[in-house]
Amino acid sequence: MSFPLDRLIAALSQTGMTRFFQKLFADYPELLMKDQTVEAVRPDRTFKIAGRWVTNFGSDSFLGLDQDPRVQEAVERGVQDWGTHNGSSRAFSSIRPNVVAEEKIAAWMGTETALIYPSVTLANQGALPGLVTRHDVVVADQFAHNSIDEGMKIAKARGVRTAKFAHNDPADLARVLAELRPYRHALIAVDGVYSMSGQLPPLREFQQIGIETDGILYVDDAHGTGVLGERGRGTVRDALGNYDNTLVVGSLSKAFSCFGGFVAGPAAAREVLKLRSNSLIFGGPVPPPYLEAVCAVVDILDSPEYERIRGRLDANVRHLAAGAGGLGLVVMGGLVPIVSVLVGAEDVTLQAGRVLFEQGYYVQSVVFPAVPHGAGVLRIQVNANHAPAQIDGLLAALAELQRVIPLPGPGAGGVIRFPAAAAGMSAASIPA
Repeated sequence: MSFPLDRLIAALSQTGMTRFFQKLFADYPELLMKDQTVEAVRPDRTFKIAGRWVTNFGSDSFLGLDQDPRVQEAVERGVQDWGTHNGSSRAFSSIRPNVVAEEKIAAWMGTETALIYPSVTLANQGALPGLVTRHDVVVADQFAHNSIDEGMKIAKARGVRTAKFAHNDPADLARVLAELRPYRHALIAVDGVYSMSGQLPPLREFQQIGIETDGILYVDDAHGTGVLGERGRGTVRDALGNYDNTLVVGSLSKAFSCFGGFVAGPAAAREVLKLRSNSLIFGGPVPPPYLEAVCAVVDILDSPEYERIRGRLDANVRHLAAGAGGLGLVVMGGLVPIVSVLVGAEDVTLQAGRVLFEQGYYVQSVVFPAVPHGAGVLRIQVNANHAPAQIDGLLAALAELQRVIPLPGPGAGGVIRFPAAAAGMSAASIPA
């Protein structure tokens, strides 16, 4: 007997993206490095997959703080003092570590307040639609993160007009805003750093356009949190010198190695978001153990030790980016600890990831739709606790990969039209 659920799943399996991936997985099962089970981990950035130990270059714990005893002890203390869960929506109550963590984040960032969400995705899906009504508009960079797109869809469903503008293009932003008039206010949503290309937005120009056109700058700085800017505060403060007319979204996973996201800005904005963000009101909060860990991480970021950790991370990024560039590879990124190597076709990109895995190195093979069709990349995430010898080993593995698979050379990025200047990062442009 065929039930409606069976027929629904069969119909969904024939839709564009689902059908594409299912065929890809069926055609190349031996190459697939997706949906893996990690069987064990070690402090030296190695882990066990498919029965073998490999060096992990797929972790976004950029500062290596997931292995820091102080962060681990904070998690244990949180369990002992508060249990495993808050037991309540924040609309009713917040445990003390939540309040302290938000105060610490605000003091570290240099904003009036901060508001913690369970993730950056839920922050964007709650804050973006919560900041506008049908009298306002939301405009976003065409390459802004998927979670910004999802937040815009929620706003649009409530009657808010939305639009996209050309990537990092102040003139096109001004044009789009002019075409959307009349409106009360415009929310201008951009990424603080575009992780795949390594590009930064022209925040000063965007901020000025916002001030002149009743617009507010909304910056998703998840990939910059902890790894860019003074004391790891991200891109906004360094670019603008202040947070005037700006809201900043930051990540508490990635470099923080904890759990959650936050929106930092004026106290009045926080109070409105607490009343208008459905993902905050109706979602579960960050568990107590991670709130204690967030406090421990902020203390590390605010200490002299942070510069030493950041120095190791930046040196590792320079080492990898320069070495990959020296091999004649098309290297993207490098401003944040994500270095992408252009490969090309989807099947070849999957094969390249498998070749590196067989040599003892795990990287992420990223294919369409995360990147344009035919512009697959090896996405390498560098951590502060990678040893230089591990990076040397990965570079040797990339050299061996070139002997197995012809990889694009300089200039190929322009042919494939990877967004945001595929061949744009050289070793000299990596921050010292």
